[in-house]
Amino acid sequence: MRLPSDTHAYPAHWEADVVLRDGGTARIRPITPDDAGRLVSFYERVSDESKYYRFFAPYPRLSDRDVHRFTHHDYVDRVGLAATIGGEFIATVRYDRIDGGGLPATGPADEAEVAFLVQDAHQGRGVASALLEHIAAVARERGIRRFAAEVLPANTKMIKVFTDAGYTQKRSFEDGVVRLEFDLEPTDRSLAVMRAREQRAEARSVHRLLTPGSVAVIGTGRAPGGVGRAVLRNLLDDGFTGPLYAVNRAFPQGQERLDPEGVPAHRSIREIEGPVDLAVVAVPADQVPSVVADCGEHGVQGLVVVSAGYAESGPEGRDRQRELVRQARTHGMRIIGPNAFGIINTADGVRLNASLSPRLPAPGRLGLFTQSGAIGIALLSGLDRRGAGIAGVSTFISAGNRADLSGNDLLQYWYDDPRTDVALMYLESIGNPRKFTRLAKRTAQVKPVVVVKGARHSGSAPTGHAVPATGIPDATVSALLRQAGVIRVGTITELVDVGLLLSSQPLPEGPRVAILGNSDSLGLLTYDACLTDGLRPLPPRDLTTAATPDDFRHALAQVLTDDACDAVVVTAIPWVGDAAAAELAGAVRGAAAEAAARGAAKPVAVVHLEIPGLAEALAAPDPGPGGTDGGDGDDAPFPAPRIPAYPAAERAVRALAEAVGYARWRRQAEEPGRVPEYEDIDEAGAAADIDVLLAPAEGPSELPSDIPPAPHPVTLSAPDAQRLLARYGVSVLPALPALDPDAAVRAATRLGFPVALKTTAPHLRHRADLGGVRLDLGGEAELRRAYAELTGYLGAPEELRLVVQRMAPRGVDTVVRAAIDPAAGAVLSFGLAGAPSELLGDTAHRLVPATDRDAAELVRSIRTAPLLFGWRGARPVDTAALEELLLRVSRMVDDHPEVVAVDLEPVVVAPRGLSVLGAAVRLAPPPPRTDLGPRHLPSY
Repeated sequence: MRLPSDTHAYPAHWEADVVLRDGGTARIRPITPDDAGRLVSFYERVSDESKYYRFFAPYPRLSDRDVHRFTHHDYVDRVGLAATIGGEFIATVRYDRIDGGGLPATGPADEAEVAFLVQDAHQGRGVASALLEHIAAVARERGIRRFAAEVLPANTKMIKVFTDAGYTQKRSFEDGVVRLEFDLEPTDRSLAVMRAREQRAEARSVHRLLTPGSVAVIGTGRAPGGVGRAVLRNLLDDGFTGPLYAVNRAFPQGQERLDPEGVPAHRSIREIEGPVDLAVVAVPADQVPSVVADCGEHGVQGLVVVSAGYAESGPEGRDRQRELVRQARTHGMRIIGPNAFGIINTADGVRLNASLSPRLPAPGRLGLFTQSGAIGIALLSGLDRRGAGIAGVSTFISAGNRADLSGNDLLQYWYDDPRTDVALMYLESIGNPRKFTRLAKRTAQVKPVVVVKGARHSGSAPTGHAVPATGIPDATVSALLRQAGVIRVGTITELVDVGLLLSSQPLPEGPRVAILGNSDSLGLLTYDACLTDGLRPLPPRDLTTAATPDDFRHALAQVLTDDACDAVVVTAIPWVGDAAAAELAGAVRGAAAEAAARGAAKPVAVVHLEIPGLAEALAAPDPGPGGTDGGDGDDAPFPAPRIPAYPAAERAVRALAEAVGYARWRRQAEEPGRVPEYEDIDEAGAAADIDVLLAPAEGPSELPSDIPPAPHPVTLSAPDAQRLLARYGVSVLPALPALDPDAAVRAATRLGFPVALKTTAPHLRHRADLGGVRLDLGGEAELRRAYAELTGYLGAPEELRLVVQRMAPRGVDTVVRAAIDPAAGAVLSFGLAGAPSELLGDTAHRLVPATDRDAAELVRSIRTAPLLFGWRGARPVDTAALEELLLRVSRMVDDHPEVVAVDLEPVVVAPRGLSVLGAAVRLAPPPPRTDLGPRHLPSY
């Protein structure tokens, strides 16, 4: 395929796999001269009507000249892309650069004419919309800023493709033809359209996997036992509602059924007469390619590959995994796995257990995704043991090496899945952090997303996860997840704890917690746990060990109607007497039901010590009138809520604290902050400065004459950095070099006493503990004495790189940084300078662009924030000025992706105003923004 074109080399980076509207996949790639036969074959399968719409006249066949023109491109002024499935064309698009008169042109002409042709059998699948996104991105890369298209009025489908794309456009009608002109610069609307289409397509692709009409298990053993036979047995035992097929090439010729299961048996999936929607592949890795080819030819929609021997086994396995994904996508199929544990859907009309789990979990409102089979087993087991009845499962996917379908796809599906109220995820790697945080934030606005992140400290993805490496520290990942509304917990136990609470209880209105129970000691432990986790507990109410279930009911009913509390923790220890766990459970659930009936529903959690059967009774189905009495005989019964139970106060309180934090984030998300506009920002001037500073050095180049040299990363000099920052209203206190004592005196005279004398050598920078700074030097004599001390103690002047700087008003030393991670994007960071941030890691982070709310939270979220707000009687500093500085730095990095790092240290924040004493800025060619380009599946 990758042949040289007329002028430029084949642009392999334009190749992409995309998910279409119906959930299938297609490959988009540039058209080459080798595609002549494919183009002719494709054109023969297009209807006469579609040909007429494309050429405005009957055009039954392509001439040799047409074929040459449509397959030979220079990839600059003439570009053609094809969408393919199974290696064959299903649609094409091309653009030709034109001048103002509509004639063929070259650069700098920035307009092109664009035209599409989609095979009739694939119309309505969103192929043209996907091609438009990709050809527009190609055109922008080649300097084209505007497309023009001429369409017959009857071709309403194509007109809709253009008008729905979201670009700024102009429409006219002349000579019986609709002419559309539209700018290719992405707009908020075009980006929203693209992401909405992406969500629908990716959600549909997951839906197809989870709701198959029929399933084939390929690799079903001839004898009981083995992975394939186990999956088949699980599908049967749990009542899968569609046809099942057992496939094994080792079955004897003529065998028609597999007993004792009674399932139709076939040697190949090609022998199956009916459609197969999902194939579970459980054959050795070396046999998988032929199986995938057979599945593709048979029209299978998706694969669950439980086979091992892929990226987890080493470099050869990694290559095998890449080839597996390439082969499956060629046929329009998506993959779960390889090395997967399987998938589950508990919906009544499906009852799919295509996994190694021995039984289907209870149906419920939790969606589960894991990248580990072992964790998947533990998670299902923990929920079954503690949450059967209280928090069943809607869907479960354990993706193994997740070479294709990932947690991002599940977030797309769960976003509008009516059967899922809470998403629980175990992740060992995040292949696309920027997309994950975007999707998680959108999902978290409608339902909780709870995440456990494994491999936090290994510095790399686990074996088998072929994802791009990211250098983001784990603490930064946590901060970014919190900004997106994701609840991050540390263990699988906490994941279950939080999931049970969120799926069964309403969100709390605030952090005030009432505590009641029959043990004063357990109440105190709960009180302490609340304080530890940032909640505001009310004094525990001790019902004494003599309390009866009715005492619990009345006390709980009272606090639930108390406006002074937002949540309740009920503590219980075994009591002496005849009362049973079921009675206590009925009392607690009855009180909760009464409160809900009155519109006073609040989250309730129970902490109990060694009361057998209590957790089960709290999670059991509605016990009936005894637990549903609305409080007066005239009200209709209100369903008794199921209540989560915990064996330790700390676990219940931690889950409640996460719910409180998430509820607060939801309330704030309803009124998001804004990115302020500052009139003194000179964005154009900064862009011009950056162009000059990044311009490649003049001189001989080894590159061909038609390829311009690429700019190289550069760390700006102090004057250049200060000038660029000044464009965004950030002033850096001048520092003048002091090469000798006389130069130091001249600098101080120019700046005005008192001054500071300090070293700027890299090994001494920001190291006040080494004595490289002298402050409040009020005159020449003091300055000369300080100069002699520093050079005598630390080294020669040329080694120390001494500078003189005017004294700034006293305040708190802070540090403001911004850096770009290629995967996650730009991150804004803040902390106190010195030991708090460097030794203790007390630094807060937010994604750029930061809003005014983000800036305020940055300043207040570090542990040492009290030092900024008048700790121990000190004067509070000017946090408003600090927040403005953070916002200005955020704006600069967001406006100019070439600014890949900014380091302001120290920033001295005084009671009035602040002073930036040091600044470093690094420029580099901007990394590609995959989130702004056309939608595509990742390729690792």
